[in-house]
Amino acid sequence: MSRFPFTHNDKPTIGIELELQLVDANTFALSNSIEDVLANMPAGRSQDVKHELMQSYLEINTGICHNVAEAMDDLRGKLEQLEKVTDALNLKLFWGATHPFSIWQDQRITVNERYQRLVELMQDVARQLVTFGLHVHVGVDTGDKAVMVCDRMLRHLPLLLALSSNSPFWQGRCTGLHSSRMKVMEGLPTAGLPQQMRNYSEYVWLINHLVDTGFINTIREIWWDIRPHHNFGTVEIRVCDMPANLNQVAALTALIHCLVTTINDQIEEGTYQLEYHPMMVQQNKWRATRFGGDARLVDTDTYQQQSVQEVTNHLVELLHPQAETLHCSDELESARHLPAQTGAKQQLAIYQDSRDGAEVVKRMLIKNDWRSLPKL
Repeated sequence: MSRFPFTHNDKPTIGIELELQLVDANTFALSNSIEDVLANMPAGRSQDVKHELMQSYLEINTGICHNVAEAMDDLRGKLEQLEKVTDALNLKLFWGATHPFSIWQDQRITVNERYQRLVELMQDVARQLVTFGLHVHVGVDTGDKAVMVCDRMLRHLPLLLALSSNSPFWQGRCTGLHSSRMKVMEGLPTAGLPQQMRNYSEYVWLINHLVDTGFINTIREIWWDIRPHHNFGTVEIRVCDMPANLNQVAALTALIHCLVTTINDQIEEGTYQLEYHPMMVQQNKWRATRFGGDARLVDTDTYQQQSVQEVTNHLVELLHPQAETLHCSDELESARHLPAQTGAKQQLAIYQDSRDGAEVVKRMLIKNDWRSLPKL
């Protein structure tokens, strides 16, 4: 039986994972080109970019960072080097959680033993995973603490999804959802909202049970919206769509960093965990999936509906003291702009004007070019 020892973190460090789409610079369709990209990365930079399940996208990871500004500088350096390679290959990096018109049947699985075993186990459920997310890690000190933070973060996950929503299209169709990615991901048997657990031992038991019974091949096939990450010693927030640009990543990371750190402090201080029905989170998650930044979310304490803008403003005010401690006040303040500027809203506005999926990709690439955005 595996033990999955949890790596201790003394400080709430952060790490960010970006899943970006590789698109042809002429047609704007997804391009199965990850092997070409990796083969052309300069010496010493090969670890900056990783392949993923599909050959039409890649992952960029930061190192271990102490604040949001440090993480953004890390990403800017890696994006600059990466785009030298992609530009030479006539490729562009599209920041979206699904593609506006390319279909999953045209995407090739990366040649990798783990991915092949996954597809053998999951079949078309895995083959459809042409989705792209933002993952944020925040360091905690123990596995039990990680489980407790995950439990208390549940009520905030729908807001994070609403603010990041950037996938209104699926299989070339406008779906009516602001996060089509979420419904695709929920097709996996180990995705979605996590099981509530009492402690880290229960989490370890559950993983071992799922592996021993052949339900999953490895712990890496737990795709919950939030989960403990034992190797990194973090809480990993996975609910977010891939936002439209780097400034949105900074705002969401600041919000997450402040939330997790505040919850961690509350646990240390012995603050009582207020109970709420899991269906409260489930219904808010659906509202965020359907309406994105225009959703009305139900407060788990008062049962009153509030707009995403109202919830965001309240949370930003509440978290400002923590943001000053974590040196991310400007990034947190910028989260107020997210409800009106989600990627889903941007894509839908372009599509309403052009009725052309390729035009959606083209204009989004121009509008959200990270090099032309002012640094927060």
